Amino acid sequence: MAGRPMADGVAPLVGNAAIETAALLYVMAHERAAGREPADTRHVASAPVDVVSSDRLIEIKAAGGTTRGADIWLEPAQYEVARTDPRFHLYLVENVRQGDPAQFRLIDLHGDRLHRLLARARERRYFTVPWPVADYDDAVKALP
Repeated sequence: MAGRPMADGVAPLVGNAAIETAALLYVMAHERAAGREPADTRHVASAPVDVVSSDRLIEIKAAGGTTRGADIWLEPAQYEVARTDPRFHLYLVENVRQGDPAQFRLIDLHGDRLHRLLARARERRYFTVPWPVADYDDAVKALP
């Protein structure tokens, strides 16, 4: 865990990668404790979800704090699987930034509740702007 230790010895997490990794590890442990066999599929090109666990397809959304009132972003492939495959579960793992897994909250959206939310989904269009290493280096050199 990154960051300096807090008074109780728990190190707060910083950065998206640390938060996402902590949430994944938490979900994997949760699945094993429930008697399921989870497999990390984040680096499998054909997998639209983060974890396949026995009878579940799990997409994990990690939040440093709460997801209350926030939009939940799904990639098009994730959205399609969520709409069509009854095994799809959307796990929201909250309160991750503080670093103590005992304080994480897992909200499992699936079935009718998830389908009610998906009925209100809106497709958005975004542009990504390439940020080449050479341009980054030039920008950093120009800093005061």
